[in-house]
Amino acid sequence: MANTFQAVGRRKEAIARVRLVPGTGQKTINGKSIDEFFPRKTLIIDIVRPLEVTSTGDRYDIVASVNGGGVTGQAGAVRLGIARALVKVDESYRKPLKQDGLLTRDSRMKERKKPGQPGARKKFQFSKR
Repeated sequence: MANTFQAVGRRKEAIARVRLVPGTGQKTINGKSIDEFFPRKTLIIDIVRPLEVTSTGDRYDIVASVNGGGVTGQAGAVRLGIARALVKVDESYRKPLKQDGLLTRDSRMKERKKPGQPGARKKFQFSKR
């Protein structure tokens, strides 16, 4: 499988391992089609953005396995994985992908819960008496 390009994408708590295989444009995530796996159309549009920017939508099949996190984090992880794999396919894709911000890992994570509080920022209700 010399024509297979692999990359890893991460977002929040989600990790996606993405493989680009020359094919007809099928997108499989965890053994399901992309429409089956992701419930919202906006997420699917977000995921295929790197393919639109590089005009490679129907040239590669995408096989991804993703775990951890929620739906939005998983979608972001798959998108980053696809973008990184496309750079491995052809280095000339780097510039348009970089300009669209598709090669930047979103480093925002959930803020930790603090002691003596119900959440990260929320405080218990103040009572004067």
